[in-house]
Amino acid sequence: MNVGVAHSEVNPNTRVMNSRGIWLAYVISVGVLHIVLLSIPFFSIPVVWTLTNVIHNLVMYLLLHTVKGTPFETPDQGKDRLLTHWEQIDYGTQCTSSRKFLSVSPVVLYLLTSFYTKYDPTHFVVNTASLLSVLLPKLPQFHGVRVFGINKY
Repeated sequence: MNVGVAHSEVNPNTRVMNSRGIWLAYVISVGVLHIVLLSIPFFSIPVVWTLTNVIHNLVMYLLLHTVKGTPFETPDQGKDRLLTHWEQIDYGTQCTSSRKFLSVSPVVLYLLTSFYTKYDPTHFVVNTASLLSVLLPKLPQFHGVRVFGINKY
């Protein structure tokens, strides 16, 4: 028996993206971010779209690819303490619906951003770099890989 553990999962991080309504909450939060940025009077529409894309990708990179371990007391003896949240989703199984959603959503936001910025070269380079910084760590080839030893411990 695990004293102080109020959940039945060994590691709740593995199932959080399969929770009811989490995808809708994710889309709504991106929409709210965009509306808040639109309400700032001196930002143009292309700048708002680029900021929405960059802020979204920065937050997703930090939450999914830099934070390691689990915030819960888990009975797994610390096996997941060296894994990022992305590596823990669905017990590390690739190509699940949660992983597909989290991989496709930045691409959709990138396409919308590129369209609304009218493919301006400056915005295009910034948005493409931002997209690549989020998509590359999601590739199966990078599962458990720490480039240059960054975030190794």
